[in-house]
Amino acid sequence: MLPQKKIAIVGAAFRLPGGTGDEFWSRLVAGHDLVTEVEDGRWAKERFFHPRKSEPASAYTLASGALRNVLEFDAAFFGISPREAAQMDPQQRMLMQLSWEALEDAGLKASDLKGSNCGVFVGISSFDYVHRLADDLGAVDSKTPTGNAGSIAANRISYFLDLRGPSLITDTACSSSLVAFHQAWKSIQTGDCNTAIVGGISLHFHPLGFITFTKTGMLSPTGRCRTFDAAADGYVRSEGGGVVILKPLEQALEDGDRILAVVEGSGINCDGKTNGITVPSGEAQAALLDEVYG
Repeated sequence: MLPQKKIAIVGAAFRLPGGTGDEFWSRLVAGHDLVTEVEDGRWAKERFFHPRKSEPASAYTLASGALRNVLEFDAAFFGISPREAAQMDPQQRMLMQLSWEALEDAGLKASDLKGSNCGVFVGISSFDYVHRLADDLGAVDSKTPTGNAGSIAANRISYFLDLRGPSLITDTACSSSLVAFHQAWKSIQTGDCNTAIVGGISLHFHPLGFITFTKTGMLSPTGRCRTFDAAADGYVRSEGGGVVILKPLEQALEDGDRILAVVEGSGINCDGKTNGITVPSGEAQAALLDEVYG
């Protein structure tokens, strides 16, 4: 096994409940409650809400760590027509904005990356926008396939910036962003890319997710996450997006980059067979931690 390079995080941009990354943490530290409800206008909330779990086509909670103004997008800046932008999953739009902001935060010019082997790695596991379009098939046009394909969530960034490195999405449900981060780390280790744009996104544009997780009993009826507490009764779905820029630490130091964090190592595994496909294995996860720390 080749010696592992240390990896530096040199730029970052986030959208979280409460605003940008800095705004989120400042509000959290100040004691603000960032759990609200699904933003008005996403869908007819009263139509799909019912306090009884067994009620068909309904969710017993609309509690959410919701983002605001998620449809704001400067299409012209990215060379995208208004017609195409309307067909694009807002997750694609936000990822493009966050990628540009993260590069700015890193002090990297897009022109310097053009034609390079910079990679793009995105964790994404929900595609609500295409469900909306399926509810109104008359709105579908030639831009719908690329606007809603999972692969394009990464490829559109590579296309816009003219990047030639790996460009892919990872869907491993709740761990998608972390696994995408690992894939980027590994690609830098092997030389597939020397810089990586790594992102994750989750936005809610259709009641399907709330309904399905209601039927499985995963959502908290009281709208609160009480992790590891005897009173825990489920979790709260939240929205968010983030992008970080990775470079080998040695290169970042040589370039005089502002280093936000250093990654000493990374690893992934699977829980294997447990007593339910959605149930984690503490033993398998502890084994991974032991391996990576070792």
